Amino acid sequence: MIANIVFTIIVGFASGLAVGGGFVAFLTVLGIIPRLMQLTKTMKYIQFYEWAVVGGAVAGGWCSLHQYTWSVPSLFIGIIGLASGIFFGMLAAALTEMLNVLPILTKRIGMDGKLILLLMAIVLGKVFGSLFHWVYFVNQ
Repeated sequence: MIANIVFTIIVGFASGLAVGGGFVAFLTVLGIIPRLMQLTKTMKYIQFYEWAVVGGAVAGGWCSLHQYTWSVPSLFIGIIGLASGIFFGMLAAALTEMLNVLPILTKRIGMDGKLILLLMAIVLGKVFGSLFHWVYFVNQ
């Protein structure tokens, strides 16, 4: 019985190191956080970014190991949804910027010089799609 517990602890620790190492490599290689700070001109808040990433990872790991149910007002859920949408939007934007997907796409579809229009179409489509999902599917 003790061997099973020790084995579980070792496997859990090794898995956590592997996932954490992958997460750090993902953030480091793509340079998402430094690029985000550069774009938003918030280099003076670097420690806030560091603690936000660490706190989010710890809170996400903790919540995934436990089953929590919270009764919170709809406004709070809306704020969480907005923050999540901003995070995933910025993550997607950083990934596409690093891979130069959008400039290549604009050249291929004949929209040279109209990258802003393409970005606005993507952003507005994501916003309206998310709002439709939240209003239609979540509130039923």
